[in-house]
Amino acid sequence: MSVPSPPDEQPSGRRALAAPAAIGAVAAVASALAAATNIWDLPVAVSLGVTGAAALLAGVLAWATAVPAKRRPGIGPAGGPVAAELPPVIAHFTGRGDALADLRDRFDARAGDSPFVVSIYGQGGVGKSALAARFGHDVIDAFPDGQLYFDLRGGDDVVRPEEVLVGFLRSLGVRLTTDPGGLRELQKLWWTWTKDRRLLIFLDNAGDGDQVRDLIPTESTCAVIVTSRKPLLLRNTYDTQLHVFTEAQGVELLARLAGGDRVVADLESAQTIVRLCDRLPLAISICGGRLATRPHWSLRDLAHRLEDERRRLDQLEIGRQLDGSVRASLHLSYEECTDLQRRLLRLLAQLTAPDVQEWVAGDLLDTSETDGADQLETLVTSQLAECTGHDPTGGMRYRLHDLVRLFAREQRLDADQRRAAIERVLYGFRRRAEAAATARWPQDWTSRAPRRSTPDTITPIEITWPRLDHTRREISSAAWFTSERMALLAAIHQARNEGMWDLAWGMGRAFCSLCHSLRAYWSDWEEVADILYEAAGRMGDPRAVGIALLERSAVAGGLGRPEGALDDARRALVLLSGQGEHWWAARAMRAIGMTLFGTGHLDRGQDHLVESIDAFKAEGDRWWTARTQRNLAELRLAQGGYGEAAALLEESLATFQADANRYSEAQTQRALGEVLAARARSLLAAGEDLAAERQYILAGNALRFAIKSFQERQEEWEQARSLRAAGEIGDPQNRLTEYANVRDAKEMLTRLGDSWGVARTEISEGRALERLGRVPEAVAAVRRAVQDFEELGDRWWQARSLGGEAEILLRADRREEAREPARRALDIYLNLGNEAGARHAREVLARAETPRPPSH
Repeated sequence: MSVPSPPDEQPSGRRALAAPAAIGAVAAVASALAAATNIWDLPVAVSLGVTGAAALLAGVLAWATAVPAKRRPGIGPAGGPVAAELPPVIAHFTGRGDALADLRDRFDARAGDSPFVVSIYGQGGVGKSALAARFGHDVIDAFPDGQLYFDLRGGDDVVRPEEVLVGFLRSLGVRLTTDPGGLRELQKLWWTWTKDRRLLIFLDNAGDGDQVRDLIPTESTCAVIVTSRKPLLLRNTYDTQLHVFTEAQGVELLARLAGGDRVVADLESAQTIVRLCDRLPLAISICGGRLATRPHWSLRDLAHRLEDERRRLDQLEIGRQLDGSVRASLHLSYEECTDLQRRLLRLLAQLTAPDVQEWVAGDLLDTSETDGADQLETLVTSQLAECTGHDPTGGMRYRLHDLVRLFAREQRLDADQRRAAIERVLYGFRRRAEAAATARWPQDWTSRAPRRSTPDTITPIEITWPRLDHTRREISSAAWFTSERMALLAAIHQARNEGMWDLAWGMGRAFCSLCHSLRAYWSDWEEVADILYEAAGRMGDPRAVGIALLERSAVAGGLGRPEGALDDARRALVLLSGQGEHWWAARAMRAIGMTLFGTGHLDRGQDHLVESIDAFKAEGDRWWTARTQRNLAELRLAQGGYGEAAALLEESLATFQADANRYSEAQTQRALGEVLAARARSLLAAGEDLAAERQYILAGNALRFAIKSFQERQEEWEQARSLRAAGEIGDPQNRLTEYANVRDAKEMLTRLGDSWGVARTEISEGRALERLGRVPEAVAAVRRAVQDFEELGDRWWQARSLGGEAEILLRADRREEAREPARRALDIYLNLGNEAGARHAREVLARAETPRPPSH
């Protein structure tokens, strides 16, 4: 299930879905006017004149453009490029004309309300993936909304459907800033994002039907290609078995690789080679690759060598997972490799990552990246390794066929050399992961972090683009993590299994920091946080244990387990304080305060946040001081302390503006807008109309700044929060605009899979509807929020929703109906020990129980 989002988050996201561009343009004008004229220092009448016109124009445009535009076919979210993940077609693809034609005929004849699903199955090395990739590229024009790919590794290390769905949703641009829950919740979100889209999905190497069944979208405009070694027997699926080549097809493939003239000159030997390879495309490709790199060999030479190899292997025990023909061709090619190439192949097979970038080859061989890449390309030319295409960073990725991996692992390898090579690669992952994490969120790594003009880039020294470009270009840390997440996760597990605890700690710490800053990959984050804790314990480092406990606390809080989050944060505080780690202890104190705040224990949370602020000030850390002050301001807002909340936020805002931290500035503007709006509503209720009007305008300016900033950064989750806040201002002059903002926020959060955020927005929806006089709809919206928070297990927000329901009913003069939600809210507040909430609930209940005055 999805869970509460803490009030303060780190940068995340890639694009925005709502909030029309027109609003952004006008908001920019309003913000520019406000900044240029410093309206905070102007007299009220002048400031109203400066901002009023821009605010009114923004409101009109917001309403006029409230309905999101229909997305154009072929255009990705926010106008960006669509996902294009199909592996490349191999250059020597041949021999599958009939199979390809059959697939095209089936595709052309597709009909009905179900997606087109085809399963291509057959023995290992028969060429299933190559056929699927070629067919996918042939029909690619029918799927302008994107092509998705995932290697299911249906052998020893099976990939869970949840992991695949998370990867696909991220490829489609879904932020997943909160944990969407289990498989069923992810599947519903997948169906939402595939609705009305034309997507091609390639699922490679499936183990069985259970691994695939939940990944098939419901749209008839989508198509799914699956490869496996056995029929999957899925419903509404066309299963086709791929057999070995005919002799003629095998000879054609050999000619493509070794050269047509050589084959024509000795056709008999070519036929012999194909027969000795059992007409299996993988084995033929390996032999053809070897001939291509050995122009001095005749085909007869290779046929004799292969025949001798087959005869020798027939006398040996041959593993069941490796066909004799593949083993023979592999062994022959392996023996003909240089010592360096053989060592690279053996070492590559020791890694558990599904695929790697070319730098890994250099680290395995303890040589330069260029030299390692050259050796890797030689293995590709020899058909012993394969290229899987470019990743989001622009780098080329490589992998071994699973049969090649099995063969290479059988070869003799010195244990010390193996461990040293793996250690070098894992250190390479650690170095890159730490560079990405510190670039993404420098404040997570050191106190008094220096200013950065580009806070989300990896230095070119650490990460480079394809070597063939002969240039070094900066890439975003988010793009790097998207590309390397699976490989990095495998590396962390391998470090754990090898007992390399310092490397497991280093990679795990960076992995958790990236997940935290992106608010993504929740199940991976939780898994790695546990490994981080284990590694810290094995290292015997109390400081590391304390940091690991903070990571566990963060992910537990995000997953809706506040008790666990609080316990880990308290343990971290004891350890870090005992080690004299005052900066980390301040962070632990803040984590305790935020967890208490999130569960409705405002007074206790306040004490911890105040102590944390004092500790950060003592350490001289401006960013964490300002951030925690913003958290305290949000808590003060919940307590009704508008003046103190505004003062705290203005102080934080000054810090972020001075440090040119635009993201944190936008977050603070959003919080300030909420405080100013609450103050405006209070003034309006007291009859101070002019003062209220000024506060409404200032609140609108602050929130428009936040919306515009997050829209420009493509931080849609933060944009949705700001839109929701803009919908809660309560300005009598902008009721329709505010309802449109709430509606846009709810739609965006629904598409992000943030069920807690949706529930929170339903309260805002109820308030906006009530202001429009649509009381029955308002009550229904708030009741949905009550139910949603009950299902999410968030009792504090459930009580707040119940209180909101009671107040709407009271204002509608439906006192009898208001009593029950008011009583339920009071019970929850009392159980939580929330005195402020209980006091307010008693006041509401007293009003509900006051007899209606007699009518005259």
